[in-house]
Amino acid sequence: MKNSLHLQVITYTLMTDKKEKILQSALVLFANEGVSATSTNKIAKLAGVSEGLIFRHYKSKKGLLNAIIENAEQKVNILFGDIMMQTDPKSVILKTIEFPFLIKKSEYNYWKLQFKLKWEEEYNNPNKMKPLLDKLTWAFTQLNYDFPALEAQYMLQTLESISTEILKGNLTNQQQFKQFLIHKYSA
Repeated sequence: MKNSLHLQVITYTLMTDKKEKILQSALVLFANEGVSATSTNKIAKLAGVSEGLIFRHYKSKKGLLNAIIENAEQKVNILFGDIMMQTDPKSVILKTIEFPFLIKKSEYNYWKLQFKLKWEEEYNNPNKMKPLLDKLTWAFTQLNYDFPALEAQYMLQTLESISTEILKGNLTNQQQFKQFLIHKYSA
């Protein structure tokens, strides 16, 4: 009985590791080559698993993509959660400005994929950023900006552009740029 339980734990751990390898391999390929250009066979080869195992865990390539998106959205919610909990308007602005500069290189593929999916109608969710937009609008209202909703929208559009440049490796003066934005908004 004890050996059987031990074998089940080892099997579960191996399956979890393989499932994670599938997710990570798909993420890398989807983010860098695109979802349409990536076959499940290619994912399986990169992950070192059989193609059948992908279908066993995720049913389809779309199911695999949905699992990655769900994982990414959980990460985003955690990161945005800190901003949303702020009660000081300057802290809301400061934390929002800092956000794209805090993305770890190990998570670039998640963000690359998020930006790619914005062009896929099925996965584009324009309301995803609404809670942050509303929080920024509140912050700019509290600070008596003339056009708080437009200022919030402008900030998010600017930070999205900055995020894209960071992910592409084009923004080499990140710290200077971050300090410039902090100074500009006196946050």
